[in-house]
Amino acid sequence: MSDTKSKKPEKRSLISWILYFAGEKKGPYVASIFFALLSVACCIAPYFMIARIVRQLLDGVRDWQLFLQECGIVALFWFGNVLFHAVSTSMSHIATFNLLGTIRKRMCDKLTRLPLGTVLDMPSGSLKSTMIDRIDSMETTLAHIIPEYTSNIILSAALVAYLFVLDWRLALASLAVLPVGFIAMSFMFKDNVARFQFALEKTKILNDTAVEYINGIEVIKAFGKSKASYERFVTAAKEGSDCYVEWMRDCIWPHAVATVVTPSLILSLLPIGGIMFLHGSVSAPLFITVIILALSAVQPFLIAFTYHDDIAKAGAIFDEVGSIMRLPELDRPATDIRKPADNSIVLKNVRFSYKKGNEGEPAACPRVSEGNSVRSQSEREILHGINMTLPQGSYTALVGPSGSGKSTIARLIASLWDVDSGSVEIGGVDIKNLSLEEYNRRVAYVSQDNFLFDMSVRDNIRLGRQNATDAEVEEVARKSGCYDFIMSLDKGFDTIVGGSGAHLSGGERQRIAIARAMMKDAPIVILDEATAYTDPENEAIIQKSVARLVKGKTLIVIAHRLSTVSDADRLYVIRNGVIDSEGTHEELLARGGLYKNMWEAHVSAKDGE
Repeated sequence: MSDTKSKKPEKRSLISWILYFAGEKKGPYVASIFFALLSVACCIAPYFMIARIVRQLLDGVRDWQLFLQECGIVALFWFGNVLFHAVSTSMSHIATFNLLGTIRKRMCDKLTRLPLGTVLDMPSGSLKSTMIDRIDSMETTLAHIIPEYTSNIILSAALVAYLFVLDWRLALASLAVLPVGFIAMSFMFKDNVARFQFALEKTKILNDTAVEYINGIEVIKAFGKSKASYERFVTAAKEGSDCYVEWMRDCIWPHAVATVVTPSLILSLLPIGGIMFLHGSVSAPLFITVIILALSAVQPFLIAFTYHDDIAKAGAIFDEVGSIMRLPELDRPATDIRKPADNSIVLKNVRFSYKKGNEGEPAACPRVSEGNSVRSQSEREILHGINMTLPQGSYTALVGPSGSGKSTIARLIASLWDVDSGSVEIGGVDIKNLSLEEYNRRVAYVSQDNFLFDMSVRDNIRLGRQNATDAEVEEVARKSGCYDFIMSLDKGFDTIVGGSGAHLSGGERQRIAIARAMMKDAPIVILDEATAYTDPENEAIIQKSVARLVKGKTLIVIAHRLSTVSDADRLYVIRNGVIDSEGTHEELLARGGLYKNMWEAHVSAKDGE
């Protein structure tokens, strides 16, 4: 089992999350706290100097040179406050940007270790919202919460403690109004986390609806569903805004009371302290000193108080990140336990189903593509005891009706999911005993729905082998049969393909994906309807090109056009998650049954074209 699984994060507090993701780079945060303490100390120190000057005046001191020096010290404290705050903020921002970068990197790394089904079940809008928008929204909070919240709370508590040292009666008098402010705050923060979680959910729905509306705009317009689809988006947008508006409306009056009453410590201190002064219980210098320090004690607390809402939001976002980080990963070791003897593939009594996630986690219930159909599976066994033997260097084809389980078998071999029971072996070694890095090196997988990145054709092909030269990229394109079509593009190999390859046709994307897989030069090649969107003429060219490139490799092909795989060394006919029959093309035709029926239907369809 991978090391990461043994260290997967459990539910944590906000500070615990910060320390977890900061890792060994906690130094800048510690330094920022130190300079923040100095900054707040420099901010409060002038109050002590002012109290000292007032006491001197009351005692009859008239040394203006002394007062000028003390005012100069106040100015130095002001300069120190600005300087230390700037240093503290700079260091905390550097630490925060590193922290946010680490969170995103770990989330991306986590996604590579999750089963494909788990990732596919995450709506792209929600995942994008979490990884980009939510994490980015924490920047201001995290950059200030560590140094400023911590330092202000510490110094505010220290000042209150000092007031009790000076005179506990006056200290209590100054704090008499705080219960009113705290009661108002309690109403403001009531159900705070639940409200923010609700707002997050509504925002996720809005993101998902927007992505669905944009991605499906062609279908929406073709079938005249613009009004209904747009109404869904409008409804999601209104609900997303209403939850925030209602939340803010409920907090207006508690917030007003809290922000007015809490800073007004002298509301209770002046009358109570004045009575004590008139009765001789306190001296004038002490009373004035307490008044000045009481005014300074509340300022750091109010600054810290402004972060409370942001802290709750950051905690909710970290919980959202944690829910992804806690998802169960593929069961793989960090390093290979055994080395495969060769590149043969054996499936032993393989059973598989798409299951819901555990303990309230997102469901691992993917949208599975079998042929041209896309459907959601949940808690239903798809494969029922599959046994296959694919010798090294063999050419094996998986055929059968749509939804029979062909693509599922291919994806299990490609290690995109883990089997429920049974095993998939490479060279006599269970793939669960191979590291993902080693396995990915051995297997090249091309599906019918291939993703191209928004960069040049050349760079998309080079993803198969990062250190490939331009000449090698062009050579593999020639061998894959797509060089001519690439050169016909506006800028040839330097043509930018657009987001998800949007500037190219489906067939062109598939041909580039095949070239990318060939560039990888893996000993095991899986082609899952890899030419589904290609016209018959180009398909024949690609088939011949791929046949040359995969010579000596273990090749697995899934196809609906039976004529393209009739020369396979062995065909497996899959029906309803079991192997209906197996053999060569001639053997299966002679045997009759499902394959013969499929072949006759295929031939009839070709004759009718």
